[in-house]
Amino acid sequence: MHKSSRILSIDIMRGLTLFLMLFVNDLFVPGVPKWMVHTKATEDGMGLADWVFPGFLFMVGLSIPFAFMARRKKGDSDTELVKHIIIRTISLLVIGVITVNIPELNAELTGMGKYLWACLAYFCILLIWNTYPVEKVGKLTVNMLKGIGWLGLFGLAIIYRSGTPDDPSFISTRWWGILGLIGWGYFAAATTYLLTKGKLWGVVGTWIFFIGLNMLSQMGLTDFTAPVAPILGVLLDGNTPSIVLCGLVIGIILKEHRQEPEKLLKFLLPIGILVLLSGFVLRQWFIISKIMGTPSWAMVCNGISILLFALMFYLIDRKGIRTWAQPFVPAGQNSLTTYLAPDILYFIIWGFGFPILFYKQTEYPWLAVFGSLVWAFAMIGFAAFLSRIHIRLKL
Repeated sequence: MHKSSRILSIDIMRGLTLFLMLFVNDLFVPGVPKWMVHTKATEDGMGLADWVFPGFLFMVGLSIPFAFMARRKKGDSDTELVKHIIIRTISLLVIGVITVNIPELNAELTGMGKYLWACLAYFCILLIWNTYPVEKVGKLTVNMLKGIGWLGLFGLAIIYRSGTPDDPSFISTRWWGILGLIGWGYFAAATTYLLTKGKLWGVVGTWIFFIGLNMLSQMGLTDFTAPVAPILGVLLDGNTPSIVLCGLVIGIILKEHRQEPEKLLKFLLPIGILVLLSGFVLRQWFIISKIMGTPSWAMVCNGISILLFALMFYLIDRKGIRTWAQPFVPAGQNSLTTYLAPDILYFIIWGFGFPILFYKQTEYPWLAVFGSLVWAFAMIGFAAFLSRIHIRLKL
């Protein structure tokens, strides 16, 4: 592998996890096999849907050393990196809060239908966080478009109402949403990487700290933090940060040994097996449950992610077997657009009542699964198309 070559397995595995997220999010749960969907909160076990999100969180952490390395090459100082971490985290939290409030919107109180409000919100998000071809449209135009987006998003947040006429509610952090969880996890890992200067053992120690925090939280020993939990709960729970930090540990090892594939794999395989086994050891005290966010679930998922990445690195970057994975590359390189774009189409389909999602039914499980596979492939293709016409979200 050439020293300057890009590690394609990073983009491809990120794209694959996004593809699977789109697939399981689209599944019509009553009509598909149980192993494909989320396991119930109190049930000890996991299905495919219980791995894909932590798989993506793992890749968020794994990508941090390379993202920081690229910024350092551009001349970014520690202060500029801190600014980037804060802006990226806040951006993810804002988008997460906006999207998580959509289902509860009361059209009568808001004065606008749910689907219209949602489409306008997503349009504003596109205006704000799109990567514009500045050299073609000019900086003034870019600033105007972003300004319109912010004004629109602020206006939509102001008119938003949920609840009932007797008890209306404003937009709020009901929970941070998927993107908000990614934001907090990224904040924990990126800050750790910066403060430890990328030293492996410092990052490993922080990872272990968040695993321990996750255990304490599951035992109810962090309940005294309840007053700040609405804001800092994701960090105080420890679960999401522990997953992203696991990815960061592997990212540091990958960065150091990417030119030594055989040596790298000798690290990754035993680490993956050890992490996987530790999840099953923790299962003696904590059931494997995504909904509850248990440490056993996090470690099992991390073990799977490490071993899967090792396999993909071997096939793609070591052996050059990559043709099969090409459809996932654009998704991996344009992850935020790939994740958000399908939601816009959902709201348009639901709003106009287009009979496109006919496969969501219980009579023919194979059709429900096949339909969601087609949808997921179509959505990564849609995101690739948007990228070609300069619609590419970047935080």
